[in-house]
Amino acid sequence: MQENSPPDTKSRVTGVRKVRVDQERAGQRIDNFLRNELPGVPKGRVYRLLRRGEVRVNGGRIRAEYKLREGDEVRIPPARVTTGGPPPPDRQASQMLEHVIYEDKRLLVINKPAGMAVHGGSGISHGVVELLRHARPDLKDLGLVHRIDRETSGCLVMAKRRSALRELHERFREGKVEKNYLALAVGDWQYGEQLIDAPLLITNRKGGERHVVVSKKGKEAQTRVSLSRTYGVYSLLQCAPVTGRTHQIRVHLQHAGHPIAGDDRYGEEADNKLARRFGLKRLFLHAQSIAFADDSGNELHFTAPLADDLERFLTVGVVEAQHHKKKS
Repeated sequence: MQENSPPDTKSRVTGVRKVRVDQERAGQRIDNFLRNELPGVPKGRVYRLLRRGEVRVNGGRIRAEYKLREGDEVRIPPARVTTGGPPPPDRQASQMLEHVIYEDKRLLVINKPAGMAVHGGSGISHGVVELLRHARPDLKDLGLVHRIDRETSGCLVMAKRRSALRELHERFREGKVEKNYLALAVGDWQYGEQLIDAPLLITNRKGGERHVVVSKKGKEAQTRVSLSRTYGVYSLLQCAPVTGRTHQIRVHLQHAGHPIAGDDRYGEEADNKLARRFGLKRLFLHAQSIAFADDSGNELHFTAPLADDLERFLTVGVVEAQHHKKKS
């Protein structure tokens, strides 16, 4: 379970600092660099500092999109920064280490549990990154290569060095990363292998909650879908997102008439109630595998096994749900 951010988060005012950019941080945009150097400072405040010329690189003014070079000297003006709230619970942090499925000098890959945010923020004080940094102080530069929804389980790749983070972000931008998800969809999938090509638009519901809809005004979004196995009332689908939009697979399958089982946001309440009755307590969406080339051109492929609760629903719950449907 996530913990709400404490209301008494401590802060302090820093003095003027000059920071020399090393090789690991070269190539990073100045706005992102500042947000890391000035924790807790609002994004708008960071951009105002840049516009007013209070931030200088090698003595000169720069724009927010400026990319730092090795050896650059950055003047950081005084600012009120947060010193952080209470650290994550030791037990929760150490448990996150049990989910590591691969590690080398540059990368760390975990099988993320469902219900765990990848990063703290928006009322969540501790996500995967914060827990791992707390459990392993040597991972102070740990950064997210990509994101998966809080409700989704499975492969999550993180970089231990900034140079690796930049390289992998570039591969994602170039579409050189293969991702595959397992989704248990409601109903009998009759479309075979299909490319769902439907633009997605992020809207805000009452209370500021993000919601995604198919709309011509949205951004291009494509997902390749194929049937892995049918269970009558459910279909286990292999989903390979070509693009990486928010809630993409969930909304695309809903758009196709087969929402994901256990999806409280985009599914039907009656379907979700039936799934809960027979053991599915969460969204059945799992980031099964991810593959990309490393810095030497060698292909890396990581696979995350299904969690016990999803396996149990596939072997027991779907059968019971099907019998219930036949009787009713």
